[in-house]
Amino acid sequence: MPEVPLVDTHVLPWDPSRFKMPWLDTDYWTDEEAVLARPYGLDDFDLATPGIAVEALVCLEVGVAPAYALLEARWLDALGQRDPRVQGVVAFAPMEYGEQARAYLEAVAAIGPRVKGVRRVLELEPDDFCLQPGFVRAARMLPQLGLSFDLAIKRWQLRSTIALVERCPETTFLLDHIGKPGIRDGVRAPWWDEIAALASCPNVACKLSGAVTEVDFKRWKEDDLVPYLERVLDVFGEDRVLFGGDWPVVLLAASYRRWVETVERVVGQLSASAREKLWRGNARRWYRLEPPAREARGEEET
Repeated sequence: MPEVPLVDTHVLPWDPSRFKMPWLDTDYWTDEEAVLARPYGLDDFDLATPGIAVEALVCLEVGVAPAYALLEARWLDALGQRDPRVQGVVAFAPMEYGEQARAYLEAVAAIGPRVKGVRRVLELEPDDFCLQPGFVRAARMLPQLGLSFDLAIKRWQLRSTIALVERCPETTFLLDHIGKPGIRDGVRAPWWDEIAALASCPNVACKLSGAVTEVDFKRWKEDDLVPYLERVLDVFGEDRVLFGGDWPVVLLAASYRRWVETVERVVGQLSASAREKLWRGNARRWYRLEPPAREARGEEET
């Protein structure tokens, strides 16, 4: 296990009995996928992470029906009121509404300081969806409200994502799931070069998350993932890569422990300082989380 307590930047509590989740309403789930079709709360997270020191969580929106999105954000914030590990919330936002998104973004930010950012999942949208003038306008509003933007895309959307990031140099972006390269099929181009181009933008960081569900759920090997994870570490550098567990979606292909162990082996060659940044330091900086209690009091570690 990591030598420091980790901060997980991608945790997805959900409750389909409380909020409508259209993507769970299907009769075509495989037996493996059906594991997701139930509520997952932080008690379940604890059961999935025995013996793993997790000191803080960033919880993200999970694709509820838009009518429930603001309620979901308040619910995630309320989780943090009960569990101090929840130090960050990333809420849904209708970015394509442009100037008309402002009132919604202000309402999200007003929930409280635990709300750190927003997300509008793009992977099912047309390639240039994020380059609509309204979307760009809304993305440029985010720094004024103290919010970052999580990028949930697939590899063929990297070109337009780079253009969005370049057009919003004051906005902080976090790439989820390393941009979902074609790991299952061993595809590297053009992701290999485009992820480097995205990394050349200083206002974007990348989560080591979601990679394990991009391969064959039952037959994947660590060697399938290593080139892609190492590429991210190489192009983003030690200050802009964060750990994300992608729980409970990770359960489609691996236990939480196996994913942590996989990342641990990949980053084992890094310096102790770089490993600490990946496991927790970068998360606290990019999501603007509070420092651990002892550090906040200025006490020395023992």
